[in-house]
Amino acid sequence: MPASVWPAIDGIAYGGDYNPEQWPREVWRDDVRLMREAGVNLVSVGIFSWALIETSEGVFDFAWLDEIIGLLHENGIAVDLGTPTASPPAWFFAAHPDARAVNRDGVVMGFGSRGMASHSAPAYRDAAVRIAATLAERYADHPGVVMWHVHNEYGVPVGEDYSAHSQRAWRIWLQEKYGSLEALNAAWGTAFWGQHYGQWEHVGVPAAAPSVVNPAQRLDFARFTDSQLRACFVAERDAIRRFSSLPVTTNFMANQHHGCDLWAWAREVDIVSDDHYLWAADTEGEIGLSIAADLSRSVGGGAPWILMEHSTSAVNWQPRNVAKRPGEMARNSLAHLGRGADGILFFQWRAGRSGAEKFHSAMLPHAGADSRVFREVVDLGAKLDRLGEVRGARVQADVAILWDFESFWAQDLEWRPSEDVSHDERIRAFYERLWRDNITVDFALPGHDLSGYRLVIAPAQYLLRQADADNLNRYVENGGTLVVSFFSAVVDENDAVHPGGFGAPLEPALGVRIEEHLPLRAGDTTSISFGGDELRADVWHEHLVLTDAEARATYVDGPGAGMPAVTRKRHGRGTGWYISTRPDAAGLAAILTEVYADAGLVPLDAPAGLEVVRRAGETDDFVVVINHATTDARLALDGVDLVTGRTVAGTLEVCAGDVAVVRAPRTAPGSGR
Repeated sequence: MPASVWPAIDGIAYGGDYNPEQWPREVWRDDVRLMREAGVNLVSVGIFSWALIETSEGVFDFAWLDEIIGLLHENGIAVDLGTPTASPPAWFFAAHPDARAVNRDGVVMGFGSRGMASHSAPAYRDAAVRIAATLAERYADHPGVVMWHVHNEYGVPVGEDYSAHSQRAWRIWLQEKYGSLEALNAAWGTAFWGQHYGQWEHVGVPAAAPSVVNPAQRLDFARFTDSQLRACFVAERDAIRRFSSLPVTTNFMANQHHGCDLWAWAREVDIVSDDHYLWAADTEGEIGLSIAADLSRSVGGGAPWILMEHSTSAVNWQPRNVAKRPGEMARNSLAHLGRGADGILFFQWRAGRSGAEKFHSAMLPHAGADSRVFREVVDLGAKLDRLGEVRGARVQADVAILWDFESFWAQDLEWRPSEDVSHDERIRAFYERLWRDNITVDFALPGHDLSGYRLVIAPAQYLLRQADADNLNRYVENGGTLVVSFFSAVVDENDAVHPGGFGAPLEPALGVRIEEHLPLRAGDTTSISFGGDELRADVWHEHLVLTDAEARATYVDGPGAGMPAVTRKRHGRGTGWYISTRPDAAGLAAILTEVYADAGLVPLDAPAGLEVVRRAGETDDFVVVINHATTDARLALDGVDLVTGRTVAGTLEVCAGDVAVVRAPRTAPGSGR
């Protein structure tokens, strides 16, 4: 383990990816001068530089890297040194053509893009460890290097690999997991469609086939892929640790890529770091941003984390790359900080003139230093410089939303009851309501200790192990409030329907049996009667049978007409709610109002569009307030705004599009916020 779990940087880390190898040396000094002007104190270097560091197999050239690290250090800018293993050089593929990844259709991936080789190819593993160890040996004691950045965005764009190397590794993985073919056949349900295996060498990767491939096999292949990618990281990390005690990280893609189980990955890194980019088509991208930030904090157990990449303005890889408007970059950055980030970094420092990302924004854009974007970069650096005392403060939440990557992998396989059912959509819907109510959320797994939360929501727990269901039942029995949405607790860890039918493992807490799924046709909407009001719903009904729950809403029309739609049950000292349809936003708000009452939660009295998050320090709280609205807003608050230095006495005024970070008296835990 590293001597310190946080890089040796004063205050909030600020900077971005720096690619000096794309520029002549005379530009480097200008870069460093402008970095100092902007308040940059940390840059990531070398992430895509394998071909320039190891110029041929086992032959290294460190001259340019020595020079730039030295220049940065002389100017007080620390380095997050990358291992460049996300993009092997041309010489590697020429020497090891068998190490290229193969997609599900059997197409061999060529050179000329980005993305690692086959995660299971021994030549790739050996080469990655060699360059990681060589870099660590050379720079372990360099005073300018403060942390290590392994690879880049594992699983993107190369995740699943169907090569011969992967095939061999897959069989070994299965033998270690199951021990025998009898156990594998039982777990995969191979009696269906005559898929029984009698020899290990007959077990193949789930490549494209005439029809749907065994879903349990594909679920295991997703687990295998995640495990292989993580093993690549661990091999590089351990190679670095032979020489260096500095913290090691790799950049996740929370809420943007589901191919890696970030709960497992977070256990392997010293610091969680995340890349987040707004989805331009989302007119309220700040909500998706908040999901990613809360997930990054949650997988790290609540510890401070680093926003390793985001954009100053537009990206380049979406269908329509919308530029951020004035002030949006600061709002995005402070939203991440409010939700636990102690480092705010961008891709990238200087916009590149060539290559696939030349239209991607940067801290120093093509327009140069005399530009709106760079002026906002300088202003943000000044703001963050005034927020150093926030570092280390923790976010506290009274609500947990379940987020289970394995369940996502299973639900996303073919032949489900309705293509309109999406775990991302359900999580966003519940989270959005809590976000609008300024109720802070953690994410959790169903097997976690949930006793510290007043409310737990399972918006999309399609796959649920029996042991995890038992944990949720105990949570309710011991006084918690649980909300479960439809199409949850459907299958076990092998994608097999639970004994007793859909939802059976949660019957103790919910008091219902699900006799049949009743998905709706595309575009159909229905009504449910709830507390004397009619709420609109779509996509899904269920035939519910009450065992010992009460119906809180009933279907007015549609296939479930006259049957229960929303139920509530007292179980031990707690309450279990089940919502068997997809209510619209207003309907979900009405239902959650009653849920809040059960859980003892009170939404914050704040204007619409005002985002408020509280971080608890050792002696004070830090309240981050972001006004996403086009009108000025007021919030009842006392303290000192660290951004402006002004005293706040009773009322904080936040202009449209502006931000504030108020040092305030400590609030007692369990405040319902």
